[in-house]
Amino acid sequence: MTLPSASMDNVLRILIALSQYPILSGRIRHQMRKTLYSRGIVPKEAFNAEVKRKAVESQTLEGLKNPLADESNEIWQLRLSRVKDSLTDFYFAYNLPYSEFENVVRAVLAERGHLDADFVWINPELAPQEVLFEQAEMIESMPEADRKKYTARLQAVIAVLIRTMISDQLKYIKIARQWLTVKDLREVSRRKIGGGKIGGKAAGMLLAMCVLRETAPQEIRERFRLPVSYYLGSDVYYNFMALNELSGWNGQKYKTEEQMRADFPQLCEDFEKGQFAPEVIESLSRVLEEVGERPLIVRSSSLLEDNFGASFAGKYESIFLPNQGALDERLAALTQAIAKVYASVMNPDALIYRHTRDLADYDERIGILIQIVEGEKVGRYYFPHGAGVAFSRNLFRWSPQIKRDEGFLRLVCGLGTRAVDMVADDYPRLVALSHPRLHSSSDIRAIQRYSQHNLDAIDLQANAFVTVSAREALQADFAPLRFIAQIEKDGYLAPIRSRLDSAENLTVTFDGLLSRTPFAESMRVALNLLEKHYGSPVDTEFTVEIVNADSQPDVQIVILQCRPQSRIREADEVSIPKDLAKQDLIFSSQTMVPLGAVENIEYVLFVPSKGYFSLESESERAQLERAIGQLNAALKGKTFIAVGPGRWGTSSPDLGVRVAYGDIYNSRALVELAGEEIGASPEPSFGTHFFQDLMEANIYPLGVFLDEPQTVFNRAFFYDTPNRLSEFFTVENPRVAAALKLIAVADYRADARMNLIMDGNKSQAAAFLVEEDAEKIKDED
Repeated sequence: MTLPSASMDNVLRILIALSQYPILSGRIRHQMRKTLYSRGIVPKEAFNAEVKRKAVESQTLEGLKNPLADESNEIWQLRLSRVKDSLTDFYFAYNLPYSEFENVVRAVLAERGHLDADFVWINPELAPQEVLFEQAEMIESMPEADRKKYTARLQAVIAVLIRTMISDQLKYIKIARQWLTVKDLREVSRRKIGGGKIGGKAAGMLLAMCVLRETAPQEIRERFRLPVSYYLGSDVYYNFMALNELSGWNGQKYKTEEQMRADFPQLCEDFEKGQFAPEVIESLSRVLEEVGERPLIVRSSSLLEDNFGASFAGKYESIFLPNQGALDERLAALTQAIAKVYASVMNPDALIYRHTRDLADYDERIGILIQIVEGEKVGRYYFPHGAGVAFSRNLFRWSPQIKRDEGFLRLVCGLGTRAVDMVADDYPRLVALSHPRLHSSSDIRAIQRYSQHNLDAIDLQANAFVTVSAREALQADFAPLRFIAQIEKDGYLAPIRSRLDSAENLTVTFDGLLSRTPFAESMRVALNLLEKHYGSPVDTEFTVEIVNADSQPDVQIVILQCRPQSRIREADEVSIPKDLAKQDLIFSSQTMVPLGAVENIEYVLFVPSKGYFSLESESERAQLERAIGQLNAALKGKTFIAVGPGRWGTSSPDLGVRVAYGDIYNSRALVELAGEEIGASPEPSFGTHFFQDLMEANIYPLGVFLDEPQTVFNRAFFYDTPNRLSEFFTVENPRVAAALKLIAVADYRADARMNLIMDGNKSQAAAFLVEEDAEKIKDED
């Protein structure tokens, strides 16, 4: 007889439950048989005859020719006992509900005076997921007085569900089991496709919302929510690799950087040709039917991502899908996007990052997060009113009154891509949450110049992700406009009072949002609570919607992710020596200074602005990027800083040196030169994905503004010293060679080293020379 699937589940559940009571299992099965006999399910004589017959059949299967003679009585009795137990479980599971089994167990436990006689327990480490949910939901449905008795057991079940469904990171589990409820986990299970875990990005988003739900004041709690999300478990990634014979790429992380980069285009092509299993295609089709033609974003959610000490910020792909058109077209776009995200797991920059974090040997499993994009339709475009990244700690203060522990935002209108990436000639609004209306400059021209001029959106007509002018997208009849932008009137920025005000003079400032809604205060309180309960500083990505814009304005904030920043720590107090001699000073800064120090600097990697901006092609800039990466690797173990024009890590080579984390991770500081002669901006990288990498590696970003009268920049040190680059390798292209210089501090002054002291409390930084002997005496003291 073949058992139906429901009965098979009952057999498994009975076996697991019985394994908890090995001493009592014989008594329990005896009562089970009595129930079978008394209910007339099987006569006792017929049952015993079947036991004997099946025992003999098992002997025959094992090759015994004479069953009665070839086996001792002791073995025969053991065989009979095991067959009887198996048939007992079979008949009971096939004919009676699981609740009847629970009644039997309760009765036996009550006879023996067992402490848990009123509840049948299973080992959560062995039980099927559905059984765990049933047990946990039973506890949570109890009256509070009864539920307290089983708190520890509920925590054990929740911990196992978190570990099997969400993340196996122990630090995460320790925090999450205190906040996630069975209802939260059941909702994840309902929206999950495939086996395995949903990964770190999804995990952080869920945990942050649970913390705020339980700890935030009601009026603030009601302003936060999660986006509609679906999850592809990490096993889908494994199955995709196996189905498409892609496992040969698994060794990429052990290749040289040159091999990784050379192989990556072919790897991407192979992944994008891949097919998904029919059951995955069916599930994705149901998702698309459920969400309709609302835009989607496909995001990586690896098991290592958003972890304590390793955020993997920006390392893997996130792909926006307009999601317009026929179902088969939308499905093809969705599966193609998932394949691209899978390929990004082996992006060379991601693999290098893993090596620097000692995570190369970890089996990187990746889940996928599919979310409905937050926003609304404005003309032909779709975008959120605001989006950005928020930090619970403000590491850069442009005014002494700003409080570090009250948080910081990078805020943009439209999709949040412009907040986390450094883009060409465009700037987010920087918000210190202790003083949200305080701009980094009081000059109207500077505010206009260093504001957001373009926004990212989804063009619903073109079915494409686009970048458009803010003035084009923000139409006069757009109700939230007065909270997002201001207009110039008589030489100052004024609120938009009428829809008749000209859009030509729009400047995106978010002053209305920050002054006339509870947005800033809600973010400040939320970040403080998250840091408190995470036990470390955090950053979140979010969108904000302005509601009731024409009456009593309020906001809805959607948490897109939340990650701990365990490597961001309070630096020791530092101070610049008061008696610094002018001839010892190499450079100084007085704006947006972090807190920290780099001592005993031996080398300075310098990119001269004239040489850099003389590069004639994208190919030459790529050669420079590779040369900087080579030099970074060659200087491993040496203390050095990098100095260059504009923004390090920018995506626009016209605004600074385009490098990735894998090109500069051995550096101790990245100094960004800004000023009229360079044409670079004063906007810091703080809050970008690139900044995340710097913070985790304890690399300090520092701006030096050459036009400010207090700034010191010792040109003789940077331009009159020898170039030591050729001692490490040769750069063949003369223009690329002219754009890269390696300065040995001792070449400027024999037996000297450089110290870089950054006193963020006083907003002062100075790099100065110290005699090597003096440093030795200091160390000995």
